[in-house]
Amino acid sequence: MAAGHVGRACRAFERLLAEWAPGTADLQRFHNSLRRDGCTVDSTTGQITPPTDPTPLRPLRSLATLTDPSAIQEQLDGIQRAIPDDPALAIGSAKELIESTAKVVLTERGLPVNDKDDLPALARVAQEALGLHPSTSSPCPDGSDAVRKILGVVTTIATGLGELRNRGYGTGHGAAGPRVGLHPRHAHVAVNAAVTWCQLLLDTLADPDAPWHKTP
Repeated sequence: MAAGHVGRACRAFERLLAEWAPGTADLQRFHNSLRRDGCTVDSTTGQITPPTDPTPLRPLRSLATLTDPSAIQEQLDGIQRAIPDDPALAIGSAKELIESTAKVVLTERGLPVNDKDDLPALARVAQEALGLHPSTSSPCPDGSDAVRKILGVVTTIATGLGELRNRGYGTGHGAAGPRVGLHPRHAHVAVNAAVTWCQLLLDTLADPDAPWHKTP
């Protein structure tokens, strides 16, 4: 829905709710429902402020250096649309974004892709191909203790995303019941983590001075 239409709907709600007795349970429930959908409600004045547009995913600049970035771009476009209205789809797509990026990295490096690998294994192989696994030895600063600690955290992103999706909070596996408690904020943290992982790998792949270029 266009932002102008959302604002007009909020003004209509304000006029309708002005007839309700302040402090009633029904009014409070209605306000809470609006807040859950991202609106800001001033309980004193009754003013309703619509949610702001979600921050666009930061572009992956290194996409331009790839032979074929279409698979990654497709995932990014789908994620952006899904975050506010379909957190489960955004989480499932974030997992697929890492899969696509790992496969693209291996393909660009001329390495085989094992379609039987699960997400953590696929991500690990891609990181190792670029010298980004914490166990990989490389010149400073890439081989410094500080960077290795960061890489240790990065390696858990794929594992965490895979587990979140496999537990029914992301699309790709049939859910046994409703996804209780799943909100856009969960999608945001999953998506931002996935984009961080992909940005690191693609920037390293594109960097002519990255240590992997010097590995025989």
